[in-house]
Amino acid sequence: MNQADHDKVTAQHLQRAAYLYIRQSSLRQVIENRESTQRQYALRERAVALGWPLEHIVVVDGDQGQSGASAADRVGFQTLVAEVGLGHVGIVLGLEVSRLARNNSDWHRLLEICGLIGTLILDEDGVYDPAAFNDRLLLGLKGAMSEAELHVLRARLRGGILNKARRGALKLPLPIGFAYRDDDQVIRDPDQQVQQAVQLFFATFRRTGSASGTVRRFREQGLRFPHRLRSGPHRGEVYWGPLLHSTALHLLHNPRYTGSFVFGRTRTALVEGRVRVRDVPREQWTVEYPAAHEGYISLEEYEQNQQRLSENAQAHASERGSCPPREGPALLQGLVICGRCGEPMTLRYHQRQGHLVPDYVCQQQTIQQGRPACQVVPGGVVDAAIGALLVAAITPEALEVALAVQAEVVARAEAADRLRQQQVEQARYEAELAQRRYLRVDPDNRLVADVLEAEWNNKLRRLAEVQAEAEHQRQATRVLRPAEREAVLALARDVPRLWQDERTPDRERKRMVRLMLSDVTLLKGEQITAQVRFRGGATTTLEIAKPPSAVALRPTEHATIAEIDRLLEAYTDGQVAAQLNAVGWRSREGKPFHGALIGKLRRSHQLADHYSRLRQRGLLTGDELAQRMHVADETVKVWRRRGLLRAERGSDKGDWLYYVPEPTLPGKWQRKHSSQQLDAQTADGGAV
Repeated sequence: MNQADHDKVTAQHLQRAAYLYIRQSSLRQVIENRESTQRQYALRERAVALGWPLEHIVVVDGDQGQSGASAADRVGFQTLVAEVGLGHVGIVLGLEVSRLARNNSDWHRLLEICGLIGTLILDEDGVYDPAAFNDRLLLGLKGAMSEAELHVLRARLRGGILNKARRGALKLPLPIGFAYRDDDQVIRDPDQQVQQAVQLFFATFRRTGSASGTVRRFREQGLRFPHRLRSGPHRGEVYWGPLLHSTALHLLHNPRYTGSFVFGRTRTALVEGRVRVRDVPREQWTVEYPAAHEGYISLEEYEQNQQRLSENAQAHASERGSCPPREGPALLQGLVICGRCGEPMTLRYHQRQGHLVPDYVCQQQTIQQGRPACQVVPGGVVDAAIGALLVAAITPEALEVALAVQAEVVARAEAADRLRQQQVEQARYEAELAQRRYLRVDPDNRLVADVLEAEWNNKLRRLAEVQAEAEHQRQATRVLRPAEREAVLALARDVPRLWQDERTPDRERKRMVRLMLSDVTLLKGEQITAQVRFRGGATTTLEIAKPPSAVALRPTEHATIAEIDRLLEAYTDGQVAAQLNAVGWRSREGKPFHGALIGKLRRSHQLADHYSRLRQRGLLTGDELAQRMHVADETVKVWRRRGLLRAERGSDKGDWLYYVPEPTLPGKWQRKHSSQQLDAQTADGGAV
């Protein structure tokens, strides 16, 4: 140490403490690079040589294993800066600038405070006074070089990682269901049970269409799913436990299950002083290398799964009965089940005379398979029948008895639930105890490990069964809150008037329905069959007549129908409409007739169309006439256009019917001479 360094140290500096800052970038460096750590601790001798007593030297080594790229997570560095700002530090000691900071903003902030307070800085090269221009300039250059060095190191590491990632050769932690071979190639997990569990998961999601539905199906069937330990002495090992919703989403969103290698799906960001990891859109992924190894699903199925999850996220309340009552007159919104396929039915509204009229539509097959709707049930008549049923069923006496019985059932259910919860706690304790025993055993002692593992699995299975049963029983019993009880009794005293009052909002009617009904199953046939299930478990079946058609709702006068019947003897539907309009006839609504309206009136009054009437009179079709004459179909059409055949239009679609022909028609293969024969007959004065 030269004399210039001693000259910078004054008595004022020696009156304050000397702070020695020690840091290594990672825990691995702390363990392996012991020489660097010893060199940093040896700086205490430099402080003693400059005049500081050993007891006035404070060692700050709480940031071991922390990167110097930012001061956000370095408590030791923050403490050092605070002590400098309070004027408690005479000199700051660090092996080199990179130990104190690798970020210019943090470094220059420390320099500025040291310059204002008069604190010296010491590194392996000497002592610096930040208040002096030359020393401050040199320290600034060292800080810039330290930051540039970090950038170069990161660029080299990042470049190597990206180079391997673009080839799909970067070794990353694998999700459950995959494993590395000895040559670092990715394969399906050699454990067949793990493979089957993953395959069953994706097959179940195809059937249910939702992550929560898949988790629920696993729970209902008592199935376990493999999980890989990420830390601890048994890191990398697989244990079996319940399928969690977070695990299901991880599998569905992970493109690795398509056999693709993906890198850069997440980004790290500093938020409020803490490092956060966030997902990025697919178009911003750094590397996407398809078909890198064998997968469990195709890329097309993965994309369909993402679309389905996105649709599910926009409609969290798709499960029947879970969504709150909303606007609209449909009384059974969220409670209707299709009687054909068992899927929940959705709503579709249409306008009728200025009012919204609901239809209950089963469109699960339409959404998932592109097929026509399973069934469409008119909601107006169904809502009216259900409303009448509820009004008749809701009486104060009946509700008092029902509520008393429900209270007794709930009291018994709560007592049984407490017993089941005790069983669950006991089963959980036994499972955790078996887990601790298994994790403490030597993995190489397979005789003991296999027995303990089997015991752990049995305890987990027993815990799952007890939990599933308790949850099932709890959901089956709904506790009626006191406010709901009072509301039900108050409504029961004047239900008919409230129900029929136009001022009663549709939302309130729906709330009353949900207090009494669990669901309604609809089946449309000759009539509409409604299977109504009440909250208490009772059921009843309603047979509801289908609503009349629009034509039946607006009957046409008998004189008009009689005139249409007369005109159909000689005209098609469109021609009948033209004839009626020509003489000033109008429909029930005062509008002109058209062919479609004539067809509706004809079908509703069971009138035969013009085509059928011509057939009854013995007219032949073109095919029948061609077979009788032993000529081609086109010949019959040509003879009709030439006037050799008598024919009449059978419909507005261009169907023609033919009278039985005269025996003077040309013979077979003489179609090309038909025009000349026609001209000759006309010239001789003959009639066709």
